[in-house]
Amino acid sequence: MKRTLIGIAVGAILGSAAGAAFAGAFGIGTQSGSGTGNAFAGGAAAAEDASVVWSNPAAMSMLPQGRHVQAAAHLLRPSFKFQNQGSSAALGTAVGGDGGDWALVPNGYFATSLGNNLSFGIGVNAPFGLKTDYDAGWIGRFIGLKSEIKSVNINPSLSFKVSPSVSIGAGVSVQYLDAELTNAANPPLGSANLSADDIGYGFNLGIAVQATPSTRIGLAYRSSIKYELDGTASFSGLPAANASVKADLRVPDSVSISVFSAVTPQLDLMADVTWTGWSSIKAIRPICQQVSAACPAVGAALPGGTLPTNWKDTWRIGIGANYKPSAALKLRMGVAYDPTPTNDTDRTARLPDEDRVWLALGLQYAVSKSGKLDIAYAHEFIRDAKVNTLVGAGPLRQVGSFDNKADILTISYSHAF
Repeated sequence: MKRTLIGIAVGAILGSAAGAAFAGAFGIGTQSGSGTGNAFAGGAAAAEDASVVWSNPAAMSMLPQGRHVQAAAHLLRPSFKFQNQGSSAALGTAVGGDGGDWALVPNGYFATSLGNNLSFGIGVNAPFGLKTDYDAGWIGRFIGLKSEIKSVNINPSLSFKVSPSVSIGAGVSVQYLDAELTNAANPPLGSANLSADDIGYGFNLGIAVQATPSTRIGLAYRSSIKYELDGTASFSGLPAANASVKADLRVPDSVSISVFSAVTPQLDLMADVTWTGWSSIKAIRPICQQVSAACPAVGAALPGGTLPTNWKDTWRIGIGANYKPSAALKLRMGVAYDPTPTNDTDRTARLPDEDRVWLALGLQYAVSKSGKLDIAYAHEFIRDAKVNTLVGAGPLRQVGSFDNKADILTISYSHAF
């Protein structure tokens, strides 16, 4: 019985790959400073600054000749407030406070012309992450207390101008993922903690076409990345249960098609559609790497530990506009619909994600001939996320919904020289 309880507890802390973030599932949608004000619409075709290293490496060849840098800081504030709607009385009445908190997410990019229609760029960013963190003793403590994931992606890329109107590009990604997941467990286990990490590798491809002097089309693909997360499950009350475990995780691939058009010298319009293959994550299945009170055998699935996610692929749609009242000032706006891959059956408090609508505003000011400052704000209107989660082997359930929202403030600087 003790071994079964331990297995369930470790399975629970592996029950999500991350806490909730600012795009569908646990993706971070803020990957450039200039894009926030347009709700990241048209990113694969914008060719505005060095952040194209991430959004579409082909567009590096469509930047002005020379070197380009961009550095951005995104201040993120999610809010996840649980509303109890019939949870088992034995779990108590505390609703956990606000599971969201402030986070600072930076990213930076560099691109340079190499001559002979060739360009090189490199980006450093965080594609996945953020966290949920609830009060100790709350209703969902056996499902999740803290769920935090951190990622760092290094993405060198090349772009080649095939003709005056067509460019192609490709890059590789070296991505580090680190997770810490905690939850309460029954006596004598105390609290359960899982820390795991790995490095994965992927690639990205793109093409950019200057269809007319004023209209550009971009198509970008980013591959999935497979991780074999290695870590340690530990229990504050029963060290004999501590064990090494691993779990496979494949973050999704994605395809974006974007259009950017300078309708007049003062007005730009842009739009994009992005498909993300979240169905690559169907379940989390922890595997024992050593024998302990929690693990019956090396290579065996942790008893009671497998947790289904059954995520689905998603389609994100965004539109945006820029208006330039003067040579130095550019005003931005954008809206986007970003659906969740989760479902009402398998969703848990670790990732209370739901469909969201972005509304964004921003401005860019040319502080010098070569330097531009962007300031932008976006609000995410997120649907209430329903949960109906069995606690361990039952019969207790956490039942209710999360009142969610998110705010994003971005400051960035880009420079050409």
